[in-house]
Amino acid sequence: MAANTKIEWTDATWPVVAGCTKVSAGCDNCYAIRDSRRLGENPNPKVSGAYNGTAAMKNGRVNWTGLVRPLTERLDWPLKWKKPRRIFVCNESDLFHEAVPDSFIAEVFNIMASGTLSCTKRHKHEEDYCWQGDPHIFQVLTKRPARALDFMTRGVCAVTQDWPGDAPLESALEGGPPFWPLPNVWFGVSVEDQKTADERITLLLQTPAAVRFVSYEPALGSLRYLPKIHPSPCSPDVCCTCKPRATSIDWLIAGGESGPGARPAHPDWIRSVRDQCVAAVVPFFFKQWGEWLPEDQMPEDHPGMFQDYQETGPNVRLVEYERGPAVAFPSIPMFRVGKKAAGRVLDGRRWHEFPKC
Repeated sequence: MAANTKIEWTDATWPVVAGCTKVSAGCDNCYAIRDSRRLGENPNPKVSGAYNGTAAMKNGRVNWTGLVRPLTERLDWPLKWKKPRRIFVCNESDLFHEAVPDSFIAEVFNIMASGTLSCTKRHKHEEDYCWQGDPHIFQVLTKRPARALDFMTRGVCAVTQDWPGDAPLESALEGGPPFWPLPNVWFGVSVEDQKTADERITLLLQTPAAVRFVSYEPALGSLRYLPKIHPSPCSPDVCCTCKPRATSIDWLIAGGESGPGARPAHPDWIRSVRDQCVAAVVPFFFKQWGEWLPEDQMPEDHPGMFQDYQETGPNVRLVEYERGPAVAFPSIPMFRVGKKAAGRVLDGRRWHEFPKC
């Protein structure tokens, strides 16, 4: 059972779907592909069963096969965790992948609705869990916000009336969750540049959610404009209970890429979103530089770090901003020092902020 994790912005992972497919450049070096192939080839069937066949070598590199497998046997994991945690949902796939049935997504939301209280024990002769204490926080991150918007908007309707269409959510949630949107579910989109931000954040801001967040990782291009306020399309005619309201981003995570084939992130890309967050009083979390460290972020206590790497040749790369009619940002030397050495200090500070909810 996955529980503790090294991901800096969460406490535990809940890998309830195995397998995925790529949708944009941010997926090119996805760590989950490598992990899924490694786990799928494990000789222990208890380990390999969930991941077997989801990833394989194709044209000399590891890639998804297209097989996506909902893992019903893992649905009750959060119910067994006594201590309240921030839980990253579906960290090895996408809960809103087109191959994941609506009925399974509804079961996940059912667990998250139940998980508003953390489990402390289970009676010996009863099937129901006993609940008390503080809630788990569930962090749902997707690159498929269009499907999420459709599903979660219909979820609002399920609270007050019969689910439209063939409706799995009503049966799974026994008539609808007690509150919608669920107060302990943070919903976010993953973006890598301005294009994906424009597409996905627009949909994020229309989606019913208690907390909305953006994961700008891996940062592969500048994000000069971060949409913060967007009018909600909700109305009594559309969502049954929703009123028109302003929506905003409640949290932003930024980070460079790590692992084989990692691409460097220009420090001005990160500074830009940080400054936008500071100006809008939005919590900002800088997760990592990744494999590559900019020259201007060299720690003062390691003056020889770059001299060592300058001699290696391929480990030095010049990174430029994309050039536009009004701006021309200079190149900057980047050094491949590894994730651990690169760290997560930005301009002398660790940015480790969370939403206040």
